[in-house]
Amino acid sequence: MTDPVIEAEGLGLHYRRRGGARALRDCTFALPAGRVVAVVGPNGAGKSSLLALAAGLLRPTEGRIEAPPRERLAYVAQDKPLYGQLTVAETLRMGRELNPGRWDAAVAESIVAAGPLPSKARVRSLSGGQRTRLALALALGKRPEVLLLDEPMADLDPLARHELMGALMADAAEHGTTVVMSSHILTELEGVCDHLLLVQDGRIRLDGPIDELIAAHTLLTGPVADLAPHTVVDSRTTGRQLTALIRREGPVEGLWETTEPSLEELLLAHLRTPEGAPA
Repeated sequence: MTDPVIEAEGLGLHYRRRGGARALRDCTFALPAGRVVAVVGPNGAGKSSLLALAAGLLRPTEGRIEAPPRERLAYVAQDKPLYGQLTVAETLRMGRELNPGRWDAAVAESIVAAGPLPSKARVRSLSGGQRTRLALALALGKRPEVLLLDEPMADLDPLARHELMGALMADAAEHGTTVVMSSHILTELEGVCDHLLLVQDGRIRLDGPIDELIAAHTLLTGPVADLAPHTVVDSRTTGRQLTALIRREGPVEGLWETTEPSLEELLLAHLRTPEGAPA
């Protein structure tokens, strides 16, 4: 693995204004540079808090997190905060002036033009999808080394989502940008991401390259039997038939039908296991 671009050890976050509620606890992970990282998990798992910590907008209450400085990093929050009184053109000009020496006007303007977004339209008059497009234009125009995206495509229709995701991935591949992206749309992530960070109940459940994580698991179907020494992540029994997702500890023996799980099957199996299998 290449040197990590974002690394955390024992990371924890408590919201004191919410009665000491824990958003994250004992999170340790390392995200390699140049990868497209999927941050997945149920609502309230801590994904947004994790991205805000990486962006330097929150300070951890436990442990540490190391990420590039803000001038080398761009962050698009879930609510896409922009200045409503500015026009589209003024917003892009602000991006250029705040990022001297790094601003890529061509990429920012191409994303806006593909909308298309009227240059004189004020931000407050834009739809949710248009605001998303403008926020991504600002983020990519900054030409960051690391791009943090919190549910970036939630406001877009399927066609716009496909077009903008393609542009985002092409740009990241061309410039070697590390993209860390949270999303609830698993099919959106499966085709573009190559590293997985699974968050549940404020903890890291899985961290690693997606192809290696999938290769380490096997989906079994067959008669009910003892699966030792393998680690059973999730299992369901229907009559005399057992379906189980396991982490292999050597060759699989017995009368089993074995298949490689999809990313969705892998994630759902781990999320269905309350205590979690060893990551």
